[in-house]
Amino acid sequence: MQNKICLAAALLVAASPVIALAAGSYAPVIVPAEFSTTIDNPFFTMPAGKKMYFKSKTGEGDESTDIIITGKTRKIMGVDTLEYWDRVSLDGVLIEDTHDYIAQHKNGDVWYFGEAVDNYENGKLKDHHGTWLAGEDNALPGIWVKAKPVAGEAYREEYYVGEAEDMAKVVSTSETVTTAMGTFSGCLKTRNWTPLEPDVKEEKFYCRETGGTALEVNVTTGERDELIRVEHGG
Repeated sequence: MQNKICLAAALLVAASPVIALAAGSYAPVIVPAEFSTTIDNPFFTMPAGKKMYFKSKTGEGDESTDIIITGKTRKIMGVDTLEYWDRVSLDGVLIEDTHDYIAQHKNGDVWYFGEAVDNYENGKLKDHHGTWLAGEDNALPGIWVKAKPVAGEAYREEYYVGEAEDMAKVVSTSETVTTAMGTFSGCLKTRNWTPLEPDVKEEKFYCRETGGTALEVNVTTGERDELIRVEHGG
């Protein structure tokens, strides 16, 4: 009887990250056959060849982020994940080169299975701080974007104790935002934070028209990371 209760509890946690957060434990049940590298969540799409370009003005200078969906895959925890490659430059000099690994659950939730990070200083590789892979050193995957986000719902985006503990809460699914690229309506707005940096809070806006993040706002500083262009194919 006890085993049945434990199994039911594990399945409940997997189905509802909100319950997992409330219970103070996190143990998602990952069934590889339930995941796909076809990422077609309306708020977050990843067709091969898609490119997204972002710009922001920070206290350190002008920052740009270039994202490419390469079509490459990597198996993590038995799940085939799709590579999401982003490169961040400050005043034209590369400071971060990251390969994120994404897969979509059959229910439409987009899951995050880890990232391989190269950090640069003065144009030279400095370290790999921020790197984590689900299934290694007790790290676990989290949800990047929900299929059916509900205002007030909170969930883990990643979980590697002491290194990667980003969390998100759905604020709204009917936001209108304006960036250098244009004005988008019906967007998903999340509030994002991590207990590792309690003073840092962000708001992210995912829009159907862009198939991904259109805007990120640092709530503390007011800095805006805006989508300026999307390209497909090639």
